[in-house]
Amino acid sequence: MTHVDDSTKRGRLPRSARRAQLMEAAQSVFVESGYHSAAMDEIAERAHVSKPVLYQHFPGKLDLYLALLEQHTREVPLLVREAIESTSDNSQRVAAAIGAFFAFVEREDAGFRLVFESDLTNEPAVSEKVERMLTETAAEVADPPGWWGSLFLLLADSVLFGSLLFGYAFLWTVAPNWPPPARPSAKPRRSCRRRPSARPSAE
Repeated sequence: MTHVDDSTKRGRLPRSARRAQLMEAAQSVFVESGYHSAAMDEIAERAHVSKPVLYQHFPGKLDLYLALLEQHTREVPLLVREAIESTSDNSQRVAAAIGAFFAFVEREDAGFRLVFESDLTNEPAVSEKVERMLTETAAEVADPPGWWGSLFLLLADSVLFGSLLFGYAFLWTVAPNWPPPARPSAKPRRSCRRRPSARPSAE
């Protein structure tokens, strides 16, 4: 029996809705399998469409991956900006910015894996999008007026700060046991040299 897409029974989806459906299916496959192991056949099957329909929207697997990466790397700076603008208290801004990023990392769709655990980092288009996200997010952090924003601008590289923020969040979520426990220190070796014997005191 031939499988019939439920959406076909209800009527043809608008192009934007179909594209969103395909991207959602593709993201689940990329998250589970990585870019290189993901197959367009599996993405089409998970989206309940034929491969020709999938290729009508995305000419190839890389185009689909880059579309998802573009979506997430554009979203993160906006989330951080909204968090910073949610309060006028500088100390709360710091917590809100970090909290916004952790909320992104902990989302159920695991989109952060496409950004921080990509197996396609040697692709220039991928690295360019990630670097742009780091730069824009760090700029959002350093942009608001106040002592802490000025401090980052004067005493630190904002891009470095953003990288440190993301690196900390990555380790906290992906490698919570990092760093590994320190090895027990070796016991000091006993010296093989003989102590000089005490000379008898002259009477």
